[in-house]
Amino acid sequence: MLAFIIRRLGQALLVLMAVGFVSFSMFKFMGDPLENMLGQEATVADRAELEERLGLNDPIIVQYFDFFERALRGDFGVSYRVGLPVGEVILDRLPATLELAFLSGVFAISLGFVLGVYTAIKRDGFLANFIMTTSLIGVSLPTFLIGVFLIWAFSVNLGWLPSFGRGETRSVFGVDLAIFTWDGLRSMILPAVTLGLYQMTLIMRLVRSEMLEVLRTDYIRFARARGLSQRTVNFGHAMKNTLVPVITVTGLQFGSIVAFAIITESVFQWPGVGLLFINAVSFVDIPVMSAYLLLVGVIFVTINLIVDLLYFTIDPRLSVSSN
Repeated sequence: MLAFIIRRLGQALLVLMAVGFVSFSMFKFMGDPLENMLGQEATVADRAELEERLGLNDPIIVQYFDFFERALRGDFGVSYRVGLPVGEVILDRLPATLELAFLSGVFAISLGFVLGVYTAIKRDGFLANFIMTTSLIGVSLPTFLIGVFLIWAFSVNLGWLPSFGRGETRSVFGVDLAIFTWDGLRSMILPAVTLGLYQMTLIMRLVRSEMLEVLRTDYIRFARARGLSQRTVNFGHAMKNTLVPVITVTGLQFGSIVAFAIITESVFQWPGVGLLFINAVSFVDIPVMSAYLLLVGVIFVTINLIVDLLYFTIDPRLSVSSN
């Protein structure tokens, strides 16, 4: 097991290096950060002095390895926009994104799994067919359009929930969290539903598909022939064997929730790292953009490692040596 984890960590480091290089190279062609920092009245000497100080006149490969070497020590440089260390800026915004992603993930996984199992067991029922039909909304509509609709329905017309902002927060071990206050929790409902609706629909359809496939297998027919109750067959045998593929997609979808929070945070003006990334793009704040994509890469790699380890817990037939 230890050798397996070390091998996975080595692969993760290579993936992060590739992600960092692609993002760092791509951002170099998005605009001129010096113009935003100095303004149009800056002289050539001012630009040359700042370019030298920031190391922007070095070859791209030199800039990248300098960035990655410092990133391994936790130093992501200084934000061009706010003039503060990038790590400090991201850590200040990260709790807002993580708590929103957590609530969205709980919503997507719990409701998606329950509805998936229900629509598989009651596949010919009216309610199951209605759920499958309406679930097309979560797959078809863009995230920003769902968010705008929810704001129009529950904030503008009904006035039940806030349409923007994080609401009141409470400090927990020095970290400000909104999920532990009523006002903050109300502010999280609309963005959490918007962010998790697509993932919930995807998980529901995957669970339903896997469950139906398992219910058609020979060992399920044999279990029914032995006289086992329908509840035991469905939940004791069939549901367990749907978990391996579902865990893979569910883990990746949680990473997607963090990565795709950019759109939701923009619609609801949620003060997380997604909104920070949007502001960094408009200012060509390369250190913040590169650090954000590395953060997303770390989240995906960590989730993949956790998913791999869960495989062996759920399915004993799998062995670490086979991977």
